Amino acid sequence: MELTVYLAGEIHTPWREEIKTLVSEKELPISFVSPQTNHDLSDDIGAQILGKQPNKYFHDDAASSINNLRTEVMMKKSDIVIALFGEEYKQWNTAMDASRAVAEGKPLIIIRPEKLIHPLKELSNKANVVCESVEQAVSVLEYIYQ
Repeated sequence: MELTVYLAGEIHTPWREEIKTLVSEKELPISFVSPQTNHDLSDDIGAQILGKQPNKYFHDDAASSINNLRTEVMMKKSDIVIALFGEEYKQWNTAMDASRAVAEGKPLIIIRPEKLIHPLKELSNKANVVCESVEQAVSVLEYIYQ
């Protein structure tokens, strides 16, 4: 049985590659999808497809529509969602993706540092598993196959 895992979270650290490497080392039959991780492409996709927008609001709105469509398609095709909340960056998109997973009934693993226990308490309560490292999240995935 092959699983598809949606990797939601910040795009500034290599955590996705760390998960992929660990999964590969364990030879788990898992494929991965994610939101658009090319920040410039994500920000400008609306203008690239729909044309130059009259101002920043419409520029962002056009990009958001296309990014939300992409995210919805990728998440619907996934079996599990892993949402990483890092320590350094604002996590608005991660929270939105994790909330969407809960609303769609997708199994959700949250990775978050100890200092985010309080701000993420309600969302963590809705997750299937909450852990503090990518290694722990991969161990959860590995357990599915044991």
